[in-house]
Amino acid sequence: MSTKESFDSADGALLRARLHIRGGRRRLMQGKVAAGIVTLYDALIFGLRFYFMIPEHRRQLDPGESLDLTEERAMIGALRKGRIIERDFDLDEFEELVDRAAWDEMADYDYRSMLSSFEFLMTQLDVMPFDEAMLPEEDPLTF
Repeated sequence: MSTKESFDSADGALLRARLHIRGGRRRLMQGKVAAGIVTLYDALIFGLRFYFMIPEHRRQLDPGESLDLTEERAMIGALRKGRIIERDFDLDEFEELVDRAAWDEMADYDYRSMLSSFEFLMTQLDVMPFDEAMLPEEDPLTF
């Protein structure tokens, strides 16, 4: 999958989201907490893009043609308005965590609650669950 495909097609966005969920979880379990959080943020971006690239979802939500697929806040807002997602996922809190991860390794951070909330959101977006065996092998050169 090329980077272009992950931006231009629903299948590409879904694959990228799932790859980054797998990689983010792995990094968290390896104690690379900051890297895991940043990786999950990328999964969030592409999970949202995937959802809105599906014509049926767009028709159901009717977010308008002006919905910017690079604006996480606008996509989350449309999903909340359409009652697709619960309010328990706090985008502001998650973005603050990502900002912190940029300058702090966060080795002592207990990520379990964040991961649970994140995975629940990904389930609501039909990104999860998925069979990791169906994903391409992970490149050992990544993180």
